[in-house]
Amino acid sequence: MFVTGRAALAAASVLVLAAAGLAGCSSKDDPAPEPTGVIDATTMRGALLQASEIGPTWTTPEDPVDTTKLVSICGGTSTPAPVPPGGQVVAADFEDAGDTGAQTLEQSALVFPDKTAAAAAQALLKAAADSCAPSVSVPQTVTSDKSEPAYTETVRVQPLNQGNWDGFVVIRHKQYEPKHPGVADTAVAVLTDRNVTLVDAYAIYRLNNASTSANFGSDWSKLVGSVIQRVG
Repeated sequence: MFVTGRAALAAASVLVLAAAGLAGCSSKDDPAPEPTGVIDATTMRGALLQASEIGPTWTTPEDPVDTTKLVSICGGTSTPAPVPPGGQVVAADFEDAGDTGAQTLEQSALVFPDKTAAAAAQALLKAAADSCAPSVSVPQTVTSDKSEPAYTETVRVQPLNQGNWDGFVVIRHKQYEPKHPGVADTAVAVLTDRNVTLVDAYAIYRLNNASTSANFGSDWSKLVGSVIQRVG
């Protein structure tokens, strides 16, 4: 959505991850070792990124995290996806909002008793992604807490693999009407390893700019890769 806030948008702030040596994923020439055992909630809580690790202007949202639902998979006017049953939710959300745009990161680790339950959760989310319309047009929306111009949003789903984690990513591109130039790009990554399904959603909103950030693709991949590397 179109927002204003405390600090100017710092789109390059996710590069702090690279400077700290956190980002990236395993090379095909150096495959990750096969994992053993289950992953507990404490491990995932420690693996999720914190605001200070992403960038100096990132903060915790005022509204508390709702652990009964995930992010919207399809975008547009679709509702957030419900959390698949049977697991413990570990979540950490952050934002960087300013007068020229915003960035958000919503991280949810779904910790299940076993890999069968985690695989079932990912299958439910993949089914939701496969049902997304490839393109939707939404008229202007004005409410007490949001004013958003009309836009068209496209959605594509592609396979994703990082280390021992397999799944998919939903890439959404929102283009606002010409009289209100702006774009919003979102990547919702859903990856599973052993008994955990990770749902990691990064979005960047740009006002008065009709082009996608050049770093969008590498930024969301770094954010996901940083969490995965910590789990091991």
